[in-house]
Parts: sequence; structure tokens; C-alpha cells
Amino acid sequence: MKSHLLGGAALFCASMPATMAMAQTDAVADPYTALEQVDGASAIATVRRWNDRSLAELEKQPGFETYRSRALALLSDRQKIAVPDQVLAGRVLNFWQDAEHPRGLWRLASVDSFTAGKPEWRTLIDVGALGKAEGRSWAFKGATCLAPAYVRCMVALSDGGGDAVVEREYDLDRASFVEGGFVVPEAKTSLAWDGPDALYVATDFGEGSKTDSGYARMVKRWKRGTPLAAAAQVAEGERTDVSISARSVHDGSRSWSWVDRRTDFFHGTIRHVAADGRLVSSPLPDDAEVNDVIDGRLIATLKSPWQGRPAGAIIAYPIAELLAGRAPAIETVFVPTKRQAVEEVEAGGKALWIKLLDDVSGRLIALRRSDDGRWVATTAALPDKATVHIRAVSGKDDRAFATVEAMLTPPALYAAAADGKADVVQALKPRFDATGMTVEQRFATSKDGTRIPYFLVRKGGATEPVPALIHAYGGFEAAQTPVYLVNEPYRSGPAGLFWVEEGNAYVLANIRGGGEYGPAWHQAALREKRQNAYDDLYAVAEDLVKAGISAKGRIAVSGRSNGGLMAGVAMTQRPDLFGAAVIGSPLLDMKRYSHLLAGASWMGEYGNPDVATDWTFISRYSPYQALKAGVKYPVPFLYTSTRDDRVHPGHARKFAAKMEAIGAPFLYFEALEGGHAAGVEPKEDALRAALVTSYLNLQLPR
Repeated sequence: MKSHLLGGAALFCASMPATMAMAQTDAVADPYTALEQVDGASAIATVRRWNDRSLAELEKQPGFETYRSRALALLSDRQKIAVPDQVLAGRVLNFWQDAEHPRGLWRLASVDSFTAGKPEWRTLIDVGALGKAEGRSWAFKGATCLAPAYVRCMVALSDGGGDAVVEREYDLDRASFVEGGFVVPEAKTSLAWDGPDALYVATDFGEGSKTDSGYARMVKRWKRGTPLAAAAQVAEGERTDVSISARSVHDGSRSWSWVDRRTDFFHGTIRHVAADGRLVSSPLPDDAEVNDVIDGRLIATLKSPWQGRPAGAIIAYPIAELLAGRAPAIETVFVPTKRQAVEEVEAGGKALWIKLLDDVSGRLIALRRSDDGRWVATTAALPDKATVHIRAVSGKDDRAFATVEAMLTPPALYAAAADGKADVVQALKPRFDATGMTVEQRFATSKDGTRIPYFLVRKGGATEPVPALIHAYGGFEAAQTPVYLVNEPYRSGPAGLFWVEEGNAYVLANIRGGGEYGPAWHQAALREKRQNAYDDLYAVAEDLVKAGISAKGRIAVSGRSNGGLMAGVAMTQRPDLFGAAVIGSPLLDMKRYSHLLAGASWMGEYGNPDVATDWTFISRYSPYQALKAGVKYPVPFLYTSTRDDRVHPGHARKFAAKMEAIGAPFLYFEALEGGHAAGVEPKEDALRAALVTSYLNLQLPR
């Protein structure tokens, strides 16, 4: 374990008198910027000190080793769904991790053997063995395969688990990398095939080729047998953009390609690539989300009202008409109700698959276009009141593979046909005893009167308030839907299960900023409206108190990434309400966030702190600036990764340093590997689950 950590993560206070620390803080605007040097000697020494002291404190808590070993067994269990990552030309591709293969196996089976429940797997890449042979800490990051044969793929590998990857050409039939094939050096790269001998590549081409956010500013077409430096430019954006990329989709007998220039996280332009290389602008509004292509029609979801259609509607237009110089007819494909939200869209051969949220419960719908141009919907026969995710779609026979699960219901994989019939491919047995546990959906009322849903799981029969853990996110239109309690490595992992088993309450809150009710739910917490998300969180916590489920000071808040920001805001704005805060891979210094790694790409969500009017509303909640001496804050547990190349670890480091300076206790753990996920192998997620559980027990004893 130590080989992947910076030392060891103990509750501790300041190492210097608070008065001295505050004098130093007042002397300069920010005395902790040295901690932004990711691998700086001083920064790493500080991290090691915090890690060692914190891990020592949590490891000595009762049950720590039991939590860790049980979490590892749960996360490494071979009895789990073999999720189809892609279904291509009659073959299923799957990435699999277990105790024997913690780095994972990329493997392949026939669709027939897979759907029969007896997949005959052929290993393509043993990621751990490859890393050992090449002296790299490889993490698998997916593959882009060439249609229609889907034999050649560009495989993305990250050294340490970050977003930057090396792309290497691979042959599925030979189960080997292609000698002399395409290789794109390490960078934050996106690519697409343009026939068997060319790639559209958006990557780091050298000085001036990246945006302020650290992503590609240029798309080039790279021909086989020529150096990458000789690739011909297709399109470029501005330095202030978020990114530019190309995408190709195979549809029937041909492929369609387009260039996507993101001017900010939620706005951009789409230009289709014509056969002669011309770029033809799409008629879509700049905030529409392109989903897929079916029957020659581009499918997109509206994020704002357009041409009489509401936000959240799915539309389509024929690409060929546009490329021929004619104004394409815009078709309405689907319009959700006010309580619904379109979350996932995938095209098959003739069926368009949509995963909906309906009051945060999942629905799977197949849409087919009739001869008269109408789109006819059929709902798949899947269990109700559950979370549904489309995992892959087979274009050959219009089947959608979808997982279905709930907090107390283990996952099952279904193969759904376009006529609504759905067959179980694999169903897991329960992995814990849920006897006596209950799940209910409740609604709290936020400060402005908005109805906020949340899911509550606990043991029945409690007569007095118990400690509660609230997990939430509240941003980027990312909905938070309930999953089986042991399957939450990006939330609290098995810690949520351990928490409930010991008689406490676990809550998943659907605060605004997410996508639970479509674009409007997200937009209600954008920029100057961000406080709405935090008020929603407080409303859920106060509803628990009002109902006698928990009590002030006995509630923990948990979040990661943007959710880590939320947790940091909660502990600084409402230290009276929360008794603990799990702050994972967080944004915390909102004055500096746009200058750190990919931060500039999120200004569409938060605003630009360098603009005085934006900083006025950002400064009202920025946790790093909000910390003050003399306030009794809940003791937080901060975790991050040195190799997080998306949200800079400096956020968590500087927050911890400032807490130390003002004499406020905290716990801190920084893993060496893992990227933004803060873990590559199950043992890292298991350690974090044990740390979180021990921390919660320490701060919120029963």
C-alpha cells in the first residue's frame, strides 16, 4: 500500500501559534501558493507530514482494519457485472478489475456468448503486466475503434491515472499493439478515425497549441506513414476556449464527422466535415448538446428553448441536406415532462435509446422513426423505482444493454429490445444483509420554496435522532441517482454501507445544479445563483432535524470535485449545522481556480474570478477565503491525489495549510496516484472507505 501513497493520513491542530500564523497571513495575499507546486520539495514534505499524522490517527480507530479488508473484498469481488463498454461488430468489449488483476484486464467476448450469460472472454491487454513490462504505472482509459470492422483501435493509457494519456494503435484480432502504428504522445488528447489510414487528432502540438484550460486548441488530420508534426490542420479555436475536438460516427453504410469547438463548458459551435474537407456550420444553438447520429440525422438535446421547442427536448436534422447547401428540416424527437430529464442518448441501427429520469427514477425508452416522420416511443420493461444506465448499444440488432440497481437492490444487466422486451443477462446476488434497512424518497423545501428530493436509507425502528451522512454534488448538470450501497467508489464507497449497518442514516441529496430535472435544474445554480445549491443542501439537513431523523451537529456532508467545493462551503457557511465534512478532490480556492490546471474550462459554471463583478458573488461562498480564526468549524477530512491533473491538489493543500495556521483541526490524505478519481486500484478505494468510515465514527459517535 505504501508504494502508492505519500507516507501515510491523525487529527491534528496547528504546529505554530495561531497569532503568529495570522500575522504571516496578513503580511501577504496568499502565503501558501508554494503548495501549488505539485511535486515541489516543500509541498511534498508538508503533504507527507499531514498524511503520516492523519493516517496514524485513523488507523488506530476501532474497526479500521476490518473496514479496509471488508471494503477490499467487496470492491475486488469477482461476482460483479461484466459491464459491456462497447458492442462492436458482434463483439463485447469489457474492462475488468478483481483481486488478481487490480490494474484490470481489457477483454473481448462474442455478443452471443455474452447475452447467453456464459461469456467466453479473450484477454486483450493485462494492464498491470503491460505496465510492469514497460516500467510505467499504466491505467486504462478506454479505446476508440475503427468502423465498420472494429478491428483497429486507438487505446488510451494514463501513467498514474490522470487525464493525460498516451494513445497507441491496437489490433483486436491479433491482440497486440500495431508495430509502426499510430502513437500519440502523452497529452490531454481526443481523436477520431477518418478511414483506416487517417486520424483526426486534437492534442498538444507544441507551443501555442493549447487553450488556457490545458486542452487542445487545434484539430489536425494525421495520415498514416507521416510524422504527427506534418498533420494537416482542420480547424482551430481561440486560446480562451475550453477545447476543440473532432468526432466521427458510423451510421449505416457511411461515417459522419464534425468538429466541436467549446467556447466554454456549456457553449460552442459544431461544424460538419464535408467529403471535400469543407467545414459546414450546424444550425444548432450554441448550447445544444450533440448526442449521436441515426439514419443520417444528427441527434441533439436542447439546453434552452429554441424554435418553439422547450429546453430538454431532443431534436434531429438530416446532415446530408445541410452539406448539400440546403436548410435542413428540424424534427422534434422527444419532449420530456416537467418532472423528467433526458440523461443519456445512444443510437442503435434503427432505434434511438433514451435514458430518462422521472422524479429521479430511471426509465429506458426506444424511439423509432415511422414512415410519416413521427418518432414513436416504446418503454423497456425494466424494474421501477431504480437507477438505470445505458452501458452499450448494439447497432446490428438494436439492443440496448442497461444496468438496473437501487440502494438495497444489487445490479442486474438487461438486454432490451426496441419492442420493449428486456431479458436479464446477469443478475448479482445480494452482497450484504439488507434486513431491516429501508429506503424512501423524501422532499425538503429550500429557502426559495423549491421542492428538493432526497433519498434516505437507514435501519427501521430508530426512536431517537442518529448521525447522518449527506452526499451531494450540485453542478454541471450531473444528476445523482441511487446505486447499490457497495458500488460507490466516487461517493463514499462501501463506507455508506458500513455507516447504515451501524445504525446511522445515509442520504443522497438531489440539489440544484445537477441534471435531475433537466437544464433548468442545472441553470438554477449557475454563476450568481450558486447559493441555491447550498441552500438546498441545508434544507435537506434541516428536514432531517425537523423529522427527528438526525440533529444539528450530528450531520456529515460529503462530496467530491464540485461536490468537494459544496462540502467546503457547507462547513464554512453552516458550522452550526454540520459536525463533519468529507471533502474529496475539491475546488476550494475559487479566487485561483481558473488559473490551476483545467480550471479555466469551468468559468461557464462558476464565473470568472478575475472579473470584479463575478468575484463579488464567487467570494460570498469561496471556502478558502471564508476560513477565519476563532470559528469552531467541524473537523473536515480532505482527500486528493498528487496526480490529479483536473482539479489541482493545491486546493486541498492550501485549505489544510490555512486551517493549520488558524489553529483549526483537520485530517488530510493525499494519494500519490489515481488522478481525479483519487484511486486506480481497488485497494486505494478500500483504504479511502476505511478512512472515511473511521473519520465519521470519530467525529459523529453514536
